[in-house]
Amino acid sequence: MTRPLRVGVVGLGVISRFYLRALEGASTARLVAVCDRDPAVLAAHAGPVPGYTDHLRLLEEGGVDAVVVTAPNDVHARVCADALSRGVAVCVEKPLALNVAEGEALMALARERGTVLFTAFHRRYNAEVARLRAALASARAEELTVRYLERIEEHAGTDTWYLDARRCGGGCVADNGPNAFDLVDLLLGPAEAVSARIVRDGGGTDRRADIALRAGGARARVLLDWSYAGERKDVEARLEDGRTLTADMLAGHPGFKESLWHEYEGILDAFERRVRCGSEEGAGGLAALRLVEDAYRLEEPVAEEVVG
Repeated sequence: MTRPLRVGVVGLGVISRFYLRALEGASTARLVAVCDRDPAVLAAHAGPVPGYTDHLRLLEEGGVDAVVVTAPNDVHARVCADALSRGVAVCVEKPLALNVAEGEALMALARERGTVLFTAFHRRYNAEVARLRAALASARAEELTVRYLERIEEHAGTDTWYLDARRCGGGCVADNGPNAFDLVDLLLGPAEAVSARIVRDGGGTDRRADIALRAGGARARVLLDWSYAGERKDVEARLEDGRTLTADMLAGHPGFKESLWHEYEGILDAFERRVRCGSEEGAGGLAALRLVEDAYRLEEPVAEEVVG
């Protein structure tokens, strides 16, 4: 009989509930500990597993084989490094870290310790994306457009760090960008950034971006918006034969964030496969981080709206 993978969750913000639900339904993974720096947040999650306000105590006392890191972006590198150095497998929410240097250090540490470092890109496990990917297996895309449009204040909830450029790593490019870039990689292959038009608010947080990429012989365009009235998250592929294929990542999921439930089940399954079987899933965190850095390097500041 397969022994359950003992998992701790570090960070109990808005995304953690999707992992906690996925763990509830898992047959071969089990939640054994949770952690959040805020005692009030931790108290709200009081349950049958131990709770910690210090992730180091969780790593030392929680009896974990693996941790899921959903803490703010600016502490990803530190928490991941502390887990990896103890031989604990890591599933970290995108972005892997705040910059490429931090990401490279984590990848090197994971190799040195022979420990899994998995970056979670939840849209990779979306049912409509899977359908589009299957269709593209027998058709060549000439151009791909990924739209990731939302009002960040609605999606962040009490996690106000999203709007702190230093803690987030920037704004929509740093946080939503990795998911969109990973979809380009999934559907077209490795990409490089060509140009980036970015709109920032008075605090320096990027609110909108229009990023052009090249992947092999195909073009890609990533449209990001944190000031969008509503929510739109889709992929459009224009084929060489003139057809257009689409994937609406919210289709069939009318409730707020409803699509995330099945996507995070997919993340947990993929992470467990990586831990148990040594698959290559979740290895794209550094590639997405490089594209984020390249987009900022290529930034063309603009005052007008670039996303519609």
